Amino acid sequence: MKKKRSKKTENRSTENMRNPERRGTENLRTPERRGTENLRNPERRGTENLRGTERRGTENLRGTERRGTENLRNPERRGTENLRNSERRRADDPRNQEEHGTENLKHKDKKKGLFHRRNKGKASDRGRVVHVRGSEEAGRANLARRRRSLIKKVVIISVVVIAVLVAAGITYYNSIRQYKGYTVVKSSETTYETNASYIEFGTNLLKYTPEGVSYINSNGDIVWTAGTDIKAPIAASNGNYAVVADKGGNRVVVFNTDGQVSENTMPYTICDVDISKHGAYVVVLEGDKTNYINMYSNTGAIIYEIQTSIDKSGYPVDITVSDNGEKLFTSYFLIDGLTTNISLTAYNFGDVGQNLNADRMVGGFKFKDELIPKVEFVTNNTVAAFSDQHIYIYKMREKPVIKAIVDLDGEVKSIFYSKNYIGTIQKAAEGEGYLMKVYNLSGDLEFKYDFNFEYDNINASNDEIIITGGQECLIVTKSGRTRFRYTFDSNIKSMIATSGTRQYIVTFDNRTETIKLTAKDEKKKK
Repeated sequence: MKKKRSKKTENRSTENMRNPERRGTENLRTPERRGTENLRNPERRGTENLRGTERRGTENLRGTERRGTENLRNPERRGTENLRNSERRRADDPRNQEEHGTENLKHKDKKKGLFHRRNKGKASDRGRVVHVRGSEEAGRANLARRRRSLIKKVVIISVVVIAVLVAAGITYYNSIRQYKGYTVVKSSETTYETNASYIEFGTNLLKYTPEGVSYINSNGDIVWTAGTDIKAPIAASNGNYAVVADKGGNRVVVFNTDGQVSENTMPYTICDVDISKHGAYVVVLEGDKTNYINMYSNTGAIIYEIQTSIDKSGYPVDITVSDNGEKLFTSYFLIDGLTTNISLTAYNFGDVGQNLNADRMVGGFKFKDELIPKVEFVTNNTVAAFSDQHIYIYKMREKPVIKAIVDLDGEVKSIFYSKNYIGTIQKAAEGEGYLMKVYNLSGDLEFKYDFNFEYDNINASNDEIIITGGQECLIVTKSGRTRFRYTFDSNIKSMIATSGTRQYIVTFDNRTETIKLTAKDEKKKK
């Protein structure tokens, strides 16, 4: 029996895996020769010999101390790392393989040898990808860079917030601060013309007379002058455009801050004029039996024409055009027997007006025994109509809708308005002086203010109200605080704010000065 077993064993050893289709079979040798074999894994009784040509990175399991070495199978990966023993793996990788399993090192960048691994440390850090470059030192450097970047962002945001707060604080301080005196930035001698008028133009001043028009900058210098030869000039401005027309005549001239833009001659007598922000202007013309409302571009080309009958509609009292030039609001006066009728009419020359009516009328309001001599687009979508009894505030995005009605208790001497508020000045109920009331565009009363000198002019901007009369000057903020009150040594003809901080152009009888407000009055000390 022993001889038979020896023959079978010899037959098995002589066979030695000669079948090429069975390359992966194991060569079992005699017990005497088993000790000479390389026992690669005593726990794995059949050591696996991966000899296929397709697997180029053959795994060598060489000893019990190197059981956990990772098989890096792709020789084309230049940044592969041989983890040779469990001690080195514990030193290089804080994640113990016996606790967490073998780490998958994936290729990130073939040229730079970048790998990524999942961070399984803290619960808050799970799922994040930490990039390393061959070692944990690179990971720590990457983390340090991120911290520096975060600190830099926090510093930048903090600086911006502080700057905004400082700017807001300065603005608020300037809005409540009261000034006692002024310094003269520049002065030039001028001969005041009794028939001269001044309006705000851009951030400076436009002077117009029957002889011509002059543009005066913030230093009081005349930038340019244009002769117009207009007998009875009326003017309107909006932003950097202004129009001067001959009331009762036929001539219209358009200007911007660079000079004259166009000139036009109207077919009928001019009654009123207004201008949009881009220079398109509207003119009310009076014929024998018909009134015309015509709009022209800033170059003088006609855009539209509206005809109204004097017998049916009455006489035009005032017109106003929106900033974009698409909307028009008019006030007409009609006497019917013993009754006085006022009609307000709204036109829209955009898409809405074109779809509704051929004449572009989108709304109308009628009033009896009430005069409305002034209408104004205080913003592009808000119209204020000032009567002798009320202030009507309309919202007009496309069509007019009444928004608020302000009752006027007492006779109003003056009105003023800006893009933020509207106001009135009337005689004080008791004693001498005047009472100023300021309302927001929702019709709510913002504040009241008393003053006791006779005034000639009011100039309202978005931030303040300037009142002048004789040698007296008063500047009140939109919140009702006194910014500046002063008595000059000459009569004030006009005063407007410039683009400079606390700077104003003041025109006197014989000079024009650019002044800057100061906290103390150095002139009176002298």
